Amino acid sequence: MASASSAAEITSTYGKRRRLFAPLNPGAADNGGVKLQGLVFDVDGTLCLPQNYMFGEMREALSIPKSTDILEHINSLPPPEQEDAQEIIRGIERRAMEHQAPQPGLQTLMNYLDKRGMQKGICTRNFDLPIDHLLNTFLPNTTFSPIITRAFKPPKPHPGGILHIAEQWELEKGGESLIMVGDSIDDMAAGRAAGALTVLLVNQDNFAIASREETDVCIGQLDELVGLLDAGLECGGSSSEH
Repeated sequence: MASASSAAEITSTYGKRRRLFAPLNPGAADNGGVKLQGLVFDVDGTLCLPQNYMFGEMREALSIPKSTDILEHINSLPPPEQEDAQEIIRGIERRAMEHQAPQPGLQTLMNYLDKRGMQKGICTRNFDLPIDHLLNTFLPNTTFSPIITRAFKPPKPHPGGILHIAEQWELEKGGESLIMVGDSIDDMAAGRAAGALTVLLVNQDNFAIASREETDVCIGQLDELVGLLDAGLECGGSSSEH
């Protein structure tokens, strides 16, 4: 994973649009920012450490190249073949979930968000079993609702899942008062299209995404968000986020 300092360097030098959220610390001065209404999280590579080897195994099992999106390929198959293909990748995910490990800073961030009464949702391209395993194992006392899995169509990078969460939370302006936290370009693209501020959790495999237009803020570890949210998360413009 990239170091926190390297993530901070990217964040302080990169920002395509200015966004400002009000501090979550009730004792902080009013900065004129938008009130944050909730955070949406990806799962693999975000709440848990990346298990990117799964995707290679899936593509090999489905006989598709790296350039082909796995879910798009499955959805393009004749209906009788789609369930067989889904079961192939579910089997790979079931095996991988036994080796899930939480991201550093996960519990600290969730404790902070719970203390502040912040809504939390999930938008992922996983199916439900690995998500349930992760939450029951590492976050048994933390609530995420709604949880959008790949059963929701269209999946990321389409913004539909995030907008559905915003609708369930009865927000009037889509994702404009939300933060999308993820580790992939699909996460950043979906968040940007939904109107959310996007936060990239940087690792050794996704460093290039930090400089993409869809990425607003970069962090090297989840609990870095605590200080940023407490003070009022700001990005873009001519100022540094750190």
